[in-house]
Amino acid sequence: MNKLKHDFKNGKGPVFAHRHINYDRKEGGWVADSASVAQAVFIGCYAKVYGEAQVYGEAQVYGYARVSGKACVYNEAQIADNALVHEDARVFGEAMVSGHARISGGAHLYG
Repeated sequence: MNKLKHDFKNGKGPVFAHRHINYDRKEGGWVADSASVAQAVFIGCYAKVYGEAQVYGEAQVYGYARVSGKACVYNEAQIADNALVHEDARVFGEAMVSGHARISGGAHLYG
């Protein structure tokens, strides 16, 4: 059983979490145990996925990007730089969110 904790700096303090192991077998970023990240997903070493967020398909989250809340990122979507996808937002298809972009609420972004 996982005994590691990480503070995602979201006001909830340290929670049980683990480092995602990417398809190239290298250690990726932090993922809360409450979140769901598929094995085929790439999570960069500084990226974070927490809350009840889901990342699956061939999606990529890298840079200092974050996916949180009940957000979903899937297909071949990419979340990069300092971007944040949170609340109930969905990013899918080949969409790319980067820079300091914030995708939130019930937004659906397809590209």
